[in-house]
Amino acid sequence: MTLLRTTLTGLAALAFTAASAQTSSTAMPKPPVAALKAKELKSPFGTRLDNYYWLNERENPDVISYLTAENAYFEQQMAPVKELEETLFQEIKGRIQEQDESVPYRDNGYYYYTRFEAGAEYPIYCRKKGSLSAKEEVLLNGNELGKGKSYYQIGGLEISDDNQVMAYSEDVVSRRLYTLRFRNLKTGQLYPEQILNTSGNAVWAADNKTVFYTRKDPTTLLDYQLLRHTLGTDPAQDQLVYEEKDNTFRIQAHRSKSRQYVLLDIGSTMSSEIRFLDAHKPTGALKVFLPREPDHLYEVEHFGPDFYVRSNAGAPNFRLVKTPVSNTAKTAWQEVIAHRPDVFLENMELFKDYLVLGERKEGLLQLRVMEWKNKKEHYLNFGEPAYTAAISVNPEFDTPVLRYAYSSLTTPGSTFDYNMATRTKTLRKEQAVLGNFKKEEYVTERLYATAADGTKIPMSIVYKKGFKKNGTAPVLQYAYGSYGYSMNPTFSAARLSLLDRGFAYVICHIRGGQEMGRQWYENGKKLHKKNTFTDFTDCSKFLIEEKFTSADKLFAMGGSAGGLLMGAIVNNHPEYYKGVVAAVPFVDVVTTMLDETIPLTTGEYDEWGNPNQQEFYDYMLSYSPYDQVKAQAYPNMLVTTGLHDSQVQYFEPAKWVAKLRTVKTDQNLLLLHTDMAAGHGGASGRFKSLHDTARQFAFLLLLLGVKS
Repeated sequence: MTLLRTTLTGLAALAFTAASAQTSSTAMPKPPVAALKAKELKSPFGTRLDNYYWLNERENPDVISYLTAENAYFEQQMAPVKELEETLFQEIKGRIQEQDESVPYRDNGYYYYTRFEAGAEYPIYCRKKGSLSAKEEVLLNGNELGKGKSYYQIGGLEISDDNQVMAYSEDVVSRRLYTLRFRNLKTGQLYPEQILNTSGNAVWAADNKTVFYTRKDPTTLLDYQLLRHTLGTDPAQDQLVYEEKDNTFRIQAHRSKSRQYVLLDIGSTMSSEIRFLDAHKPTGALKVFLPREPDHLYEVEHFGPDFYVRSNAGAPNFRLVKTPVSNTAKTAWQEVIAHRPDVFLENMELFKDYLVLGERKEGLLQLRVMEWKNKKEHYLNFGEPAYTAAISVNPEFDTPVLRYAYSSLTTPGSTFDYNMATRTKTLRKEQAVLGNFKKEEYVTERLYATAADGTKIPMSIVYKKGFKKNGTAPVLQYAYGSYGYSMNPTFSAARLSLLDRGFAYVICHIRGGQEMGRQWYENGKKLHKKNTFTDFTDCSKFLIEEKFTSADKLFAMGGSAGGLLMGAIVNNHPEYYKGVVAAVPFVDVVTTMLDETIPLTTGEYDEWGNPNQQEFYDYMLSYSPYDQVKAQAYPNMLVTTGLHDSQVQYFEPAKWVAKLRTVKTDQNLLLLHTDMAAGHGGASGRFKSLHDTARQFAFLLLLLGVKS
């Protein structure tokens, strides 16, 4: 394949774009073209030529100029739907109850909640002592703290056992490197110390002055050190408690629900190890619960004289065991819930009188309640074909009330309190959707597409009544399919803007997620990764054959690892799609996974494989979207990224777009939009982020010829 060579770089690219903008309205502006600067990438298994490797120089003015030029080209091409984009933004924003408040939960004598004020971007964190009728105490006002900042995000927020001091964290860059701060809740005064480069969460010991936190490597962004800080002292004197030397593992600290223990979770994709420390003896040594073993994942919670362990040892879908605090060896484990091949044990919640299990069967979440004393059990009934039900915030042991969250494609996010003794539920809040929304006007279906190997792939579908399955309607197809993350069917008020314009929205529960159990994930990772891509395109084929849509009305969307999915499907089956939105896409798989300095790389060998081994190198190379770009027609594409992205570096999508521009044979739109102030999650603030959604929807409607 011969690439056309150009000398257009940096400021010249800006000048080129500016000139394009001045052409007559009938002339088609030309996109910016990145300079070709050939670089050989050598590995033991071959040498690849990367003409756009130079785009990884974040501080290079030529790189910034190129990204700015792409943004200018994006604005030119989107100009016909600029008013529509604003209409969509106002429409989506108009469904939000601007003055809003979460359902309070009780913890250690206080009721905690967040609220939003009308017109404000950020939450206000509050509490009331003893009763909901008590005076409100504002803990943090995100609007005051974020004022004047292009990006602002509050991370963790933890209160000391005596309720007197708050630890909280903030990120003003969007790299997920949080600065830890402390505030005296009696006086409102900040303590002088600021601890940089943390994961954002703090864990209090029981003495109300000792805090544990994890430090991140500022280059790789891996959490690798646990430190102990004494309130009011210089962080430079903080003591290192633990350091993880294996860069395929990362660490995270938390407090047990019983408050008895500080727990350190050390984990990779396929292996975990937990260490624990008595919270009343914060200067003591960490004890190993069970040493890490290959292919053994486990998590621990404390209750009474025992630890409860969710483990996949000999149980691919996980089982629940308990073991005495005094003896955590496997020989002491006693089975509580046995492994079941058709049910995935996802999580648990322990109460004084009840055990609650979050389970997944046939792709749907279930909540199972069991009484400790007599082992009687029952499941909650939700009554919809596709839904999401999950254990919510339950910090207290001695209560018969389970707080859970519920949503479906037609039911807004809801908070319920369920009395496990009387088996009665109380709706505490259903998220308000302003305007003329009526859930009964929308229809949900649960269908299955057949993959090439005969596997049935579940799909959750929603559309407005009146939708006709005659091949003329537009469909937006979405999936993720990595890391075992399950894409649950939940409500989106923003999505109504598409449904009300005739779209159906489809979530494909493809392999690589965990919707159908642990094996579903195993069959979509490493040397089985291509199942993820073919599952998605088999769902596309089903939607076209069943007349939900046609190839000139089918759109695909995915982000991050779901952006990798988008890159693979447009290489393999571009003919299925009218347009594709790839948000912060992970597309340069081989280069990234060979570079241990790139954030999060080494911790993902268990997900993608280690390309330092030839079978993984060859397999990755065979599907890597950037490497597999070829001279063919591609669908219309919108690619988004953030300059400060901590998960997928901005240069992956930038390089991908640059290469596509020189190789693809069609005249379809190819747009790159870079948020120059944000990272992986996009803009901060509840309204700023809506512009991202409106932008994506306007792109889809532009392709359908809808301009108002």
